[in-house]
Amino acid sequence: MEQSRILISQNIRIRNLKGFSLCLCVSVVSLLSCDVQRRKSDTELGLNPQQIAGRRIYDNYCDRCHAPYSSRGRQGPSMKGVFRRQYLPMSGMPANDDRVTDVVRLGRNKMPGYAQVLNQQQINDLLAYLHTL
Repeated sequence: MEQSRILISQNIRIRNLKGFSLCLCVSVVSLLSCDVQRRKSDTELGLNPQQIAGRRIYDNYCDRCHAPYSSRGRQGPSMKGVFRRQYLPMSGMPANDDRVTDVVRLGRNKMPGYAQVLNQQQINDLLAYLHTL
């Protein structure tokens, strides 16, 4: 009777360990298959002082909703290549400095406006950085 309990207990532990191992393997594979990249430094990206200032503004205000290179897990669209497109992805407005400035200042849909937070120089710095994505 006691040996049966020990064997059952060992079998349960082995099953739990197998389940944990499988879960761990799936987690590792998932992480390896992600398109997440190491964040490059300003120097590695070749950013000038204005673009560096814009990157800091982006990190403080934009990154929480707009990933610079991916939209995974974010509310807003990715900013990757935003100025390489003819039109902005959500609004269909022309992808140029004037329209993006309007969106940053006034907001749009779920995005708040930052006219009371960012001055024109900060918006210009942000645009300079967005052009590098």
